Formats: sequence, structure tokens, C-alpha cells
Amino acid sequence: MLELSESNIHLNANAADKQQAIEMVASALVQADNVENGYLQGMLVREQQTSTFLGNGIAIPHGTLDTRSMVKKTGVQVFQFPQGIEWGEGNIAYVVIGIAARSDEHLSLLRQLTHVLSDEDTAARLAKITDIAEFRAILMGETIEPFEIPAANISLDVDTQSLLTLVAINAGQLQVQSAVENRFISEVINNAALPLGKGLWVTDSVVGNVKNALAFSRAKTIFSHNGKAVKGVITVAAVSDQINPTLARLLDDDVQTTLLNGNSTEILTALLGSSSDVETQSVEGAVVGTFTIRNEHGLHARPSANLVNEVKKFTSKITVQNLARESEVVSAKSLMKIVALGVMQGHRLRFVADGEDAKQAIEALGKVIADGLGENVSAVPPSEPDTIEIMGEQIHAPAVVSEDHNLPANAIEAVFVIKNEHGLHARPSAVLVNEVKKYNASVAVQNLDRNSQLVSAKSLMKIVALGVVKGTRLRFVATGDEAQQAIDGIGAVIESGLGE
Repeated sequence: MLELSESNIHLNANAADKQQAIEMVASALVQADNVENGYLQGMLVREQQTSTFLGNGIAIPHGTLDTRSMVKKTGVQVFQFPQGIEWGEGNIAYVVIGIAARSDEHLSLLRQLTHVLSDEDTAARLAKITDIAEFRAILMGETIEPFEIPAANISLDVDTQSLLTLVAINAGQLQVQSAVENRFISEVINNAALPLGKGLWVTDSVVGNVKNALAFSRAKTIFSHNGKAVKGVITVAAVSDQINPTLARLLDDDVQTTLLNGNSTEILTALLGSSSDVETQSVEGAVVGTFTIRNEHGLHARPSANLVNEVKKFTSKITVQNLARESEVVSAKSLMKIVALGVMQGHRLRFVADGEDAKQAIEALGKVIADGLGENVSAVPPSEPDTIEIMGEQIHAPAVVSEDHNLPANAIEAVFVIKNEHGLHARPSAVLVNEVKKYNASVAVQNLDRNSQLVSAKSLMKIVALGVVKGTRLRFVATGDEAQQAIDGIGAVIESGLGE
């Protein structure tokens, strides 16, 4: 992977306009001996062809294919413009990343950059940072710690008959590793744990989470709490999607069996699994197209921009997933997210379109991809044919307002049916939770088919633990200033498939 040193970063820069900013970037690339003097002209021509603005205040000016011969060695120069640079069409760039590339070796760095910068808060922070070492660390994603579970977080054969003791052991261990704050401890101690089944319970908190972490404690013998069996407790701290695959595994029968009977090594293996545990998505009532990228250099900025411009011609909601990298599903209308997929020649992309012009959109995308998105394509045919599939019609369940007089006077209640083929595994659960968090309202949810207790709909762990499968009826109860807006938003996002 191409490295980015502090000498390649220029903070608190000033430029009168976009052209001057690009000239500054080109000059820095020349000074670093990355390119010859004429490379600037290629960068300006590229900007005339397609804007290199990615979104979130980020632009990535670079040369054309015709000027690639002027690149001496691949390199990157990063300029921060705290006052902002008008980049056209009302877009303001605060971080400008100039790229010179001889081949594809810059793409891994670009994927890293766009992955980090796709977070709006991170991008906004980079626009104002004055410490160059901190700027580089954030830009390179070095402050993002991989999700791991230390062996010390697994406590077995605990001699207790108290559910609270097991919860306290977990909370204490998470605190030792600085994964949670005191607010988290108070929340999980004072609020009831949620039964997962088979004697397993889970607990978490919507406050006091510092980093992704998980602790598990198991009693020496099974005991009862409020008439339900207790054998082990899982406590989760969650701050990002990195932990989602582990949360999804908690619903797997084999993983639960390992938690109940396995040793520490077996439990860690079961919880962490492998990175290949990605579920195949199926979207009802939508058009799905799977296409192979033929471009010699994959989807760098220009073909990505051409792809996004094609997508934006249609009103349908369109998402895309890089099947070759088993990526997350992202909006196909975001240039930043398309570039971050790291698409290379031969990679297969899966597009899902939902809307009145879904079929036309997918057919058009198939054609522009086959044509090369404005570039030459390989003469070698793909190993798998492109496909377009129309899924079965999706039936949406309307909201049903309850007249339950036991609810608070200002409570709004509704029941929705989950139609996702694989139920609410980690990804759609995260989409649901993110929707709920938008509103100034208290929202609880209940799995009616399992007659579960009402739990916070702002807790990803509790949503996953509800064990929602296709066809499950979920009851939402909202109170607060934006209760009705919350119910309406939840209904809409469930109807839209929760990102699937």
C-alpha cells in the first residue's frame, strides 16, 4: 500500500479559487518528484471532463490517462483549505487530495481515504485540525482499532446464582479495557438484561460506549431468574459497524451452543468467525443487476463519476455492493462511496433498484458498464455473464395505531411486518437503529410473534437479539415531541427494505 508521510500534508493552505488550488497541488507533486511539469495541464483537463469533488468537502484532482506517462512515481499530496474552495455547483472543498499514479498502486490508499472521509464528522474535523500528526493518523484510519475480544473478556465457571453478578463481571472487564464509561456501567447494572434463549442473556447501553467490545461470563451451573434459565451473559459496547458481524453470530445455534459449552478458545473463534461470513442479500419488489467491471484500471474517480451520473438520471433508490470484496451495501448515488468500494477489473457489482423506473435504471447501468464508463474495456469476456433479475412483489404492511389505554396518553403505536429475506441481521438492524436515533422521541420495540418484552429501539444489540425473521410482526411504541415522525420514519424505512 502507498504510504502517506507528514511531508505530503499541507495544513492551513490558502487559494483564491479551484484553479489555484489545483496549481498548488500540481506544484507539490513536481517538488516531490512525482510528476513532470506538464502534469498540471492534465489535471485541469480532467476537471473540465468531470468534477473530482467527492462530497463531504473532499476533492481528488488528478491527471488524465494521456498524462499518465508524465508520472515518474506514484504519489499523493494533501492540502487542507480551512476557509474552503468553491469546486463548482455550490460544492465547497476543504481537503484536496492530489493524486499522481503510474498504475493501480494508488487505489488501496484511495480506498482507505474515501472510507475514512465518507464519515461526515471525520471530514468536518479534518477541515479544522492544526496538528499534522493527528491529521495524518485520522486520514489513514490509524485511530480506528480493529475489533478484537481479549481472552480476559471470557469468564467461565463463575460460582454464582445471580444474573446481576454475571452482568457486573462483564461490565467491569469492559471498563478495565477502557471500552466503556461509568454511564455504561450504571445503565447495564440498573436495567434488565434481555433473554436470548437457551439460558443466554444479553445486555448493553445506549450511553457510555467508547469502543467496540464484548465480554461474556458463564455460570458454573444453570439457575433461574424470573422463571427463566440463566447460564451465561453477553455484554456489548458498540460504536461502529465493525461489531455487527459478531452481533449477528449471536443468533446462530452453533455459536450459542459453543457459548454454553465451549472453552475460551472455542468461544472466541465462534464469536469472531471469519470475514467471509457475508449473507447474500435478496430484495423483494426490486430489480437486481449483477455486472462485471471491464475497465483496465477499475473504478477510479472518472469512471466512478460517470457511473454516479448515470444513476442520478433515475428516481429509483439504487444501492450497490462489490461482491468481490464482500463490501457493505452503499448508495450508488454517492461518488465517495463508489470509489471506496475499491473496484478493480473483473470485480462483480450487484445493483439493486427499487422504484418506478427500476428496470430502466438497471438496464442502463448494465449498458454503460459494458461500454466501459467512458474508458476502454478489456477484450477478454467476463468469467460470469451479466444478469438482470426481477424479484417477487413485496407486500408492505400498513401502520396500525393502537387504542391500548395502558399506554401513556401521548404514545403512538404501530405494527410493521418485516419482509427482508434474512430478517433483521446486523446490517438492516443497524439501518433501523440509525433511523430511530434521528428523532427526539423514546421508542421501544417488541417482537409480537415471540411475545418478547419491549426494548429500546435505539439499541442495536437489543434489536438483533429480538431474533426477527422474515414475516415477523414488530410493535413500536413512541413517546415524545417527535413520536409521530419517528413512527412514520420507521414505517418508511421498513417499507424500503432497510437498505436491502
